[in-house]
Amino acid sequence: MEIILAIVIGAAFGAVLDRIGASNPNVIIGMLTLRRIQLMKTILLAIGTGSVLMFGGQMLGLVDVAHMSVKTAYIGVFIGGLLLGAGWAASGYCPGTGVCAAASGRKDALFFIAGGLLGAAAYMATYPSWKASGLLDKIAGGKVTLGTVPGSKFDGILAMSGDVLGIVLGAVFILVAFVLPDSLTGSGEEAGVPAE
Repeated sequence: MEIILAIVIGAAFGAVLDRIGASNPNVIIGMLTLRRIQLMKTILLAIGTGSVLMFGGQMLGLVDVAHMSVKTAYIGVFIGGLLLGAGWAASGYCPGTGVCAAASGRKDALFFIAGGLLGAAAYMATYPSWKASGLLDKIAGGKVTLGTVPGSKFDGILAMSGDVLGIVLGAVFILVAFVLPDSLTGSGEEAGVPAE
């Protein structure tokens, strides 16, 4: 049943990504160059709403914090994030949008996916070297959050409630999503034509 639910949720998420233009690299590039930031506003609104609902639900006891998972902090995560950002800017795809674009028939997305798989294989093949380099050693205590979430097994960096901080940051994201204009450069008329 969990597999079926994952497939249904994944298909629905992919359909939404495609509907809002996230599977079109021209829309992504327009967002990253600040010419067309409607997609950025959608992302900020989704993150903000999800944050308010999750942390508010935790405070009310509706969401079980035992399900919360935090990625271990180490230098390699930050380097990987920079590489992901550079690849996203160069290709117009991130892993989720690339798969969605391939499912909608974009041939260039197949090359993106192949490149990602080759990169993952190269990382796996050279993992012992990365491990020995110290880039995968924990920093800041490893699995930490900004604020402490009561009932979770993760320490907070700041001495404040992680639930309150999550709600406040979520509200800020929602506010920014509504306040931002559709373009920050004044030339937002770039059409979202396919790049095939």
